[in-house]
Amino acid sequence: MIDLVRFFAAQAFFIFAIQTLELSIVLLLLKCPGKPQYDLKDFFRANKSSKQRSWLLASVLGFGVLLSLVFITSYFAERLIGPKDVNNPFLKDILTGSWSSATACVLVYSIITPLLEEVVYRGFLLTSLASTMNWQLAVAISSVVFSASHFSGENFLQLLIVGFVFGCSYCWTGNLSSSICIHSLYNALIMYLTFIS
Repeated sequence: MIDLVRFFAAQAFFIFAIQTLELSIVLLLLKCPGKPQYDLKDFFRANKSSKQRSWLLASVLGFGVLLSLVFITSYFAERLIGPKDVNNPFLKDILTGSWSSATACVLVYSIITPLLEEVVYRGFLLTSLASTMNWQLAVAISSVVFSASHFSGENFLQLLIVGFVFGCSYCWTGNLSSSICIHSLYNALIMYLTFIS
């Protein structure tokens, strides 16, 4: 039993290290291209047209909309396909392994991963796409890429919806604060539901 707890703790810290390294590399790559055009601070500054829009209000509304849409799609998926077990039994084992593995897991999924994914998919990809097309199409394309990058066929539609809500939140506020907040809350909720299931 102790060896299993150590195994899950080691896995949690490995995931933490890898995600932290990925975030560092992404931030470095955004900072150091031939012609630097992205600065992390810019992703958190509202543009002139969205200064009146509160990222906190967008976070609350976005999280409510996201939960509603995920609940509706989950309901219909369960009716059509049938109920499914815990999404990620490995995550459940890490969360229930020890306090240190659970802490590392919470840090990764509630802080590092949302920051990493929002900088990459909304800050960089969506911003780049929106500079060459209308924002609705840019949100749709970035949502498909976001969903596909998770390599989860059974969760593709749900992740597509998640990416769409994050993208709309980013476009409405003009900065990443709201999409990071919604992403963190959503991941925390998923971890809690995994933990109690």
